[in-house]
Amino acid sequence: MTRPSTRKKRILIVDDEPAIRELCQRVLTEEGFEVDTAPDGRVAQAMISEREYGLYFIDIKMPLMDGKELYESLQTTYPRSAGRVVFTTGSAIGQETESFLQSSSRPVLRKPFTTEELKAIIRQALKAVDK
Repeated sequence: MTRPSTRKKRILIVDDEPAIRELCQRVLTEEGFEVDTAPDGRVAQAMISEREYGLYFIDIKMPLMDGKELYESLQTTYPRSAGRVVFTTGSAIGQETESFLQSSSRPVLRKPFTTEELKAIIRQALKAVDK
């Protein structure tokens, strides 16, 4: 008989705004998660090659490698992980980005968001992954 995993879920926060990374890390750590952060998609890519995450919270607009490029990389390299992505973005986005978000079928949390909204979307996303 196999025992269910009692390991904490590890979440990777990928956002170029230090305040967002710090807020998410603090809130989610208080919720009992292990949280790593990355300032852009390239750093995140290196981290993902080193370990698997239970969930990826990825900003769409970032320098060097944006959220769309990181997601497409996940789909190619780690397809199972692509199903564990939650996107975040500001409310002022273009039609191309909006179309991408819709076609990805991934949850989206719009900035600015409250800590309660953050916790709720993370819980919902993890429930969907654990099914």
